[in-house]
Amino acid sequence: MGNEIREPGTGTKHPRGVYLLPNLLTTGAMFGGFYAIVAAMNGRYTAAAIAVFIAMVLDGLDGRVARMTNTQSAFGAEYDSLSDMVSFGLAPALVMYQWALVHLHDLGWFWAKAGWLAAFIYTASAALRLARFNTQVGNLDKRFFQGLPSPSAAAVMMGTVWMWEQFSISGRTMMIPALVITLLAGGLMVSGFSYYSFKDIDLRKRVPFVSVIAVLSLFVLIALWPSIVLYALFVLYTLSGPLHFAWRRWRKFRQRRAQPE
Repeated sequence: MGNEIREPGTGTKHPRGVYLLPNLLTTGAMFGGFYAIVAAMNGRYTAAAIAVFIAMVLDGLDGRVARMTNTQSAFGAEYDSLSDMVSFGLAPALVMYQWALVHLHDLGWFWAKAGWLAAFIYTASAALRLARFNTQVGNLDKRFFQGLPSPSAAAVMMGTVWMWEQFSISGRTMMIPALVITLLAGGLMVSGFSYYSFKDIDLRKRVPFVSVIAVLSLFVLIALWPSIVLYALFVLYTLSGPLHFAWRRWRKFRQRRAQPE
């Protein structure tokens, strides 16, 4: 009884405290998003992009650590969603706006409004994506996400910033492509496309030796060219949803054509 409280009138017991380790990782992920916003305000766009990628790593760890240590809780799930909104909803939109979209005002008032509206659409789409995910937990196939996951959308946004900054190409030069990428990333988050979740991968299962070599090779490539390789990986993952949808439609079309009339 020392670590529980009883809700008045219901007799329902609720834990008094929260689990430290998974929520600490979630806080670290949220700090990464907050730091990205501050870095972008000071013109440090590469640092801002890297901070969001670090937030992605911490966001992937908190849930896994909670499951491994049996410290899952409703509080942790809600806190994780709020952290995701900061790190993968708000931060990428503001960094992209500060890096490229703000320069659209050079093209006139319409483009200036289009820039900040695109950033808002991305943020709103991330919020809708997270809300839909939270309300559909347990009702969908766990092997697939419905819509592009917000961390992947953030990776495409921040990968764009990171990669072109590495080539010394300014956001002013990339303002139109940045506008398109922002709108596409937001739209894919609220789309009905299916994306593989990788949740059914069993890390304890034996795999061919060549798989280990492939993973090591990928780590080497990331170490050599982190911005380019990570950006390419997440762009491919982003395209996998529409391509998988098109492939399924084509297969159904071929099956209907093959049926005798």
